[in-house]
Amino acid sequence: MTDKLKVAVQMDHVSTIQIEGDSTFAMGLEAQRRGHSLFHYTPAQLSLRDGIVSARMEPMTLRDEVADHYSLGAQQRIDLAEMDVVLLRQDPPFDMAYITSTHLLERVHPETLVVNDPAWVRNSPEKIFVTEFPDLMPETLITSDPREIEDFRREMGDIIIKPLYGNGGAGVFHLRSDDRNLSSLLELFEQMFREPLIAQRYLPAVRSGDKRIILVDGEPVGAINRIPSETDARSNMHVGGRAEPSGLTAREREICERIGPSLRERGFLLVGIDVIGDVMTEINVTSPTGIREVQKFGGADIAALLWDAIEKRLG
Repeated sequence: MTDKLKVAVQMDHVSTIQIEGDSTFAMGLEAQRRGHSLFHYTPAQLSLRDGIVSARMEPMTLRDEVADHYSLGAQQRIDLAEMDVVLLRQDPPFDMAYITSTHLLERVHPETLVVNDPAWVRNSPEKIFVTEFPDLMPETLITSDPREIEDFRREMGDIIIKPLYGNGGAGVFHLRSDDRNLSSLLELFEQMFREPLIAQRYLPAVRSGDKRIILVDGEPVGAINRIPSETDARSNMHVGGRAEPSGLTAREREICERIGPSLRERGFLLVGIDVIGDVMTEINVTSPTGIREVQKFGGADIAALLWDAIEKRLG
């Protein structure tokens, strides 16, 4: 029997989440079911003073009831060293505010177990980490040089362009080989982002779905397929994509077997990868989603599997 744990959840404010598809909510419900105590705080409430990392937290109770899904207790400042687990779950953007929070959380990990390991989260951006497996991904270019992107399109034909540190499908463009908007789009991106862009060969297989595969401690435990709408190149569900149940193909299992050791070496207990056709496009380590959708379609209880792994890690 595992001792009852103190669990701090660093997240966007609990009042803002849509519980039907929120993985953080699922993780919190399972922790609560096991008798663990939940504490809620947002990244803005995190502080470092005299070597102590603390946050203004509220005790949190969750309920699986739309529009009445949480209660918060009185706020108090608590040293994160008093927590057993911190769930690093705020949504990107993966900007300097996000990176700063990983530096602060690194001060308490692993004595307080941070899920996922904050140093490796910082050093493994979704769209860069995946490039460590070039034979598993589509042809990809990361650059700020417009001429390189133009040459890449001439070579590839249709391409996808997106911000290197974007999330949720924001700023993702499908440009055909004869699209005359490339130069204007690059000028716009240059004004909006200081970081490089990422360009990838367009994968027609995306019309059949962009599969999210969830791994716990390096092992695949469930998947959903996300089908883009007829009017959008993106499969993200909040922009009109449709989720459907899915198993894993032999190729997808091969991809998971290849990346599993790297995930375990970096202490990534929860990861979501995106696969289109037979190639992987991203490795999501910041706040992977899909837990509730997998269970809704009759798949594994991934929140329970995750807490099994956390409790095992804590011994």
